[in-house]
Amino acid sequence: MTDTPTRVVLVTGLSGAGRLSILRALEDLGYEAIDNLPTTAIESVVKGDPNQRIAIGADVRSRGFDPDALVAVAQRLRADPALRVELVFASADDASLLRRYTETRRRHPMAPGGRVTDGIAAERTLTAPLHAVADFVVDTSDLSIPGLRQWIERMFGAENGVAPAAGLSVGVMSFGYPGGLPREADLVFDARFLRNPHYVPSLRPQTGRDQAVADYVAEDLDFAAFYGQIQAMLDLVLPRFVQEGKKYATIAVGCTGGRHRSVMIVERLAAHLDAQGWRVSVTHRELARAEEQAHMAARQAARSVANDPPGSASVPELPHSAQRSDTTS
Repeated sequence: MTDTPTRVVLVTGLSGAGRLSILRALEDLGYEAIDNLPTTAIESVVKGDPNQRIAIGADVRSRGFDPDALVAVAQRLRADPALRVELVFASADDASLLRRYTETRRRHPMAPGGRVTDGIAAERTLTAPLHAVADFVVDTSDLSIPGLRQWIERMFGAENGVAPAAGLSVGVMSFGYPGGLPREADLVFDARFLRNPHYVPSLRPQTGRDQAVADYVAEDLDFAAFYGQIQAMLDLVLPRFVQEGKKYATIAVGCTGGRHRSVMIVERLAAHLDAQGWRVSVTHRELARAEEQAHMAARQAARSVANDPPGSASVPELPHSAQRSDTTS
């Protein structure tokens, strides 16, 4: 037995929110990943190999799934000083979950013969106790698979020790105001008053991650003062979040389109916070949405070519009620 507590990650959440993707990412990091383990068997598995990092997945598909029982198991495991137990809850908004189920044409496990929306609502209610006590709630609505993997690597990678800042994960997010305020944001900063690269033809197709755009935004006469005050505020409040026992904080910066000014500021903030030793994850909401739309369009085009090759007769698509349910994961 080593002096460093063995990490145990319990992964749960809403069906379709990315729980399996989280487990796969943890497995790639060297965790022994076990999915759909009955709640009654979790403690014996964890304590059976105390030197092995373990990730255990459980959701409504698990045999005998009981949220209250899983909460109790987590509490008992946390009482063992040889273990470092963290509960991760994967979530997403209703629109994202419904879109994912529509794309895969899978039935919701809590509404196998009914509407997907009813299953989503029932599962939210059932899993509310787990959501309430989770160490990390990961909203994957606007998070790409690479972005999710990056977050997992930052939070649970082998290089992660138990430094003072390790108890708080800091998410920095860029967004565009037309898409609405990020629901998970703890602090929101509005960058719309800064001059907009969108109106410079050579800069419009670029993003805030490009140096030319970053230089253009930084040359605004008020940028230095604005950015400096954001940085000073974070330097003040983040240590206080740690003192209060807060597990995660999301800092959001918005602009009109969510492509230029907010992206540039978020990139700078992430570099600053990372240099200070905080565990940082970066999300560019509008860039991720655009990437997802491009991937969806490419998949639909490929599917259209496969289903209707050149020279073949076009066949009307069957209604969903007559289509086969895809059960692959």
